[in-house]
Amino acid sequence: MRLFAGDDWAEDHHGIEVMDEAGKVLAKRRLPEGAAGMAQLHGLIGQFVPEDDMDSADVVIGIETDRGPWVAALAAAGYTVYPVNPLQASRYRERHGVSGAKSGAGDAHMLADMVRTDSRQLRSAAGDSPEAAGIKVLARTHKTLIWERTRAVQRLRHQLREYFPAALEAFDDLDAADTLELLGKAPEPARAAKLTRAQVSAVLKRARRRNIPDKATAILAALRSEQLGQPAALTAAYAATVRSLIAVITTLNEQVKILQGQVEEHFGRHPDAEVYLSQPGMGKILGARVLGEFGDDPRRYRDGKSRKNYAATSPITRAPGKKKVVAARFIHNDRLVDALNSQAFAALSASPGARAFYDELRAREIEHNDALRRLANRLVGILHGCLKTGTVYDEATAWGHRENLPQSSAAA
Repeated sequence: MRLFAGDDWAEDHHGIEVMDEAGKVLAKRRLPEGAAGMAQLHGLIGQFVPEDDMDSADVVIGIETDRGPWVAALAAAGYTVYPVNPLQASRYRERHGVSGAKSGAGDAHMLADMVRTDSRQLRSAAGDSPEAAGIKVLARTHKTLIWERTRAVQRLRHQLREYFPAALEAFDDLDAADTLELLGKAPEPARAAKLTRAQVSAVLKRARRRNIPDKATAILAALRSEQLGQPAALTAAYAATVRSLIAVITTLNEQVKILQGQVEEHFGRHPDAEVYLSQPGMGKILGARVLGEFGDDPRRYRDGKSRKNYAATSPITRAPGKKKVVAARFIHNDRLVDALNSQAFAALSASPGARAFYDELRAREIEHNDALRRLANRLVGILHGCLKTGTVYDEATAWGHRENLPQSSAAA
């Protein structure tokens, strides 16, 4: 027996609709979030499953998310869960009506009917291990904090440009410990110009800088140079904002460092860590990010092509009529694409085969970003093969076969 359920989730409740294989609606409920709601869902499903058929019953659930305690509880209960992309749901909704009307009950019905009729077009929730899920959480948060720090540094740069351009000449890295300490001591141009050589040198020494005398001379020369300024009241206001941004960046620096240690520790304990670390251009942090986004369910990707498609490194073909267009995939996992591009760029220095592959593409006047995407596509295929066979990366195995290929076959 098969039952199909649509779950329209919200922060504090779930709209549920259950239907049979013929599409007949069996029940509609609004259930609370949490353990109480999950217990009620089990009871609702149990009403339509005979006691002697409990073990063989197949319950399929569609929901517009792939994470969280609720989804984990559905999978743990033995239900087949299909996380539906909101864009897919929107397109499916348009098949049944063009008015644009939307409601919780309507979405629950749509999701139930979608998994009943089109589950072959959907990907079931991955059975990743808790270890891989934990790595994903840590790696994502670590990267998010890095992005937040970049934004805060850009805000700091903007503020300094408005009232203290000399600071931008004096300091190259605005998120460096010595820069933050010196700007914190003297965020106003007048005070910064009065910093002594001993003060600057002491800060540089604490930051373990090299060639301290020359660096101190360059910093003092920039801070004491003649610059256009702002009125005193406006300068004081800008200085206050700079102090706040310095505090934010300092805290982010501390937390990024702490999380980096956690990411490396958790990733190092994963069984696939050795395979990931053997890949060219991939260290512990990058390996953790790629593992977290790909997951470690061995059944999730049927073959290398499936993994490449998920990674969005493979192109997509549109061929309406006589026209054929090959283009990049614009709907993708941004975090995974960012990590794979970083690996491909680093691999140019770490792998002679990757370098030769990239150079061949550039020689054919393929622009840098496209060539890097094609290299990333090739590296994803290599990673898939290594994970499938449980073997580490080997340069000769990965690239040796390309020596006899014609140049026209060099595209990924």
